[in-house]
Amino acid sequence: MNTIIDRESSEVSRLRLMVLRATYLLMVVGLGLTAVPTMFDHDPAARGVIPSLLFGIWLLACLGLVQPLRMLPLLLFEFAWKTAWLLSFGLSQYVSGEAPPTFVDDFPAILLGVVLMPLVIPWDYVFRNFLRP
Repeated sequence: MNTIIDRESSEVSRLRLMVLRATYLLMVVGLGLTAVPTMFDHDPAARGVIPSLLFGIWLLACLGLVQPLRMLPLLLFEFAWKTAWLLSFGLSQYVSGEAPPTFVDDFPAILLGVVLMPLVIPWDYVFRNFLRP
């Protein structure tokens, strides 16, 4: 384990690793308060697709606390889906004023992800390790 941490420290600054861990912690706490309880207290007939997906993200974010660089695809996924939602649904709902009741809760959290993720993700590391042939 120390070898992995030493190698990560040489590729990405300690500060960036701490920022990544803080981002994963934000996800762990946020989803821990919203999605995790739903997994254990729900209507037996509930469909459960979204809570199960969010629970999976929560589990992976927990791994991100220990292995922040290896779990970067999770942050890339968060950035991708939140950007897609914002551009495809959120902005049109906001502009038209025809938003579902959940919009007030969803919009700020999703917008935060769209703004925060590009600032937190070490793009040079992503290009070197994920996008290079």
